[in-house]
Amino acid sequence: MTGAAPNEGKALEVEVDGARYLRIPLRTRVVVPGDDLEAFVAEYARDALQPGDLLFVTEKIVAITQGRSHPVDEIEPRPLARRLSRYVTRTPHGIGLGMPETMEMALRECGTPRILVAAAAAAITKPLGRRGDFYRIAGDKARAIDGPTPGTIPPYNRAVVLGPLRPARVAADLRLLLGGQIDVAVVDINDLGGNILGSTMTRSDEARLGRILRDNPLGQGHQSTPMGIVRAA
Repeated sequence: MTGAAPNEGKALEVEVDGARYLRIPLRTRVVVPGDDLEAFVAEYARDALQPGDLLFVTEKIVAITQGRSHPVDEIEPRPLARRLSRYVTRTPHGIGLGMPETMEMALRECGTPRILVAAAAAAITKPLGRRGDFYRIAGDKARAIDGPTPGTIPPYNRAVVLGPLRPARVAADLRLLLGGQIDVAVVDINDLGGNILGSTMTRSDEARLGRILRDNPLGQGHQSTPMGIVRAA
């Protein structure tokens, strides 16, 4: 691809494990509920890919095309969600479950007993300096819930987006769509790190991809780059 450029504040090229890689963001229109993911990927990624490339797709657009985006004003939090959300630390990188609406969706996704156990464990271990127990117990479904922030591209600055369903199957289907030669990964990456939710790669290759994307080259604001290409530099 000629003229590839990084998002503002991000590097196009990175060195990982002694090799250099390009992380090429793909700019698209805003994905909306009802969009067909395969048609969207074909429109914006197919012609940009080269043999040996890897396509990574954000979990958010997968979830949105699966109908897992919910406007905040349509979510009615129960009293328990309001109470629990008060104990969640909000950060500049994302609201997490620190608002009643996102906590309500965590209760629905994970089940009330699991969230209560996770909250109880965190209440015990957090004062001792141990962090992360809530999400370790609540699991990936809770971790993947994306709350609204002012920097999020509209209309998702007023929506809660859940994690995608069957991300490994999604990645496999997209690989077939692209001719069966391009590896695909569904990723949950933000400025604090991230996870590979599903891919057509081996575990070791997934771990390397996590290191390649560690600095979140797609950004998480108004960049409108929900997909990217990893290419040997």
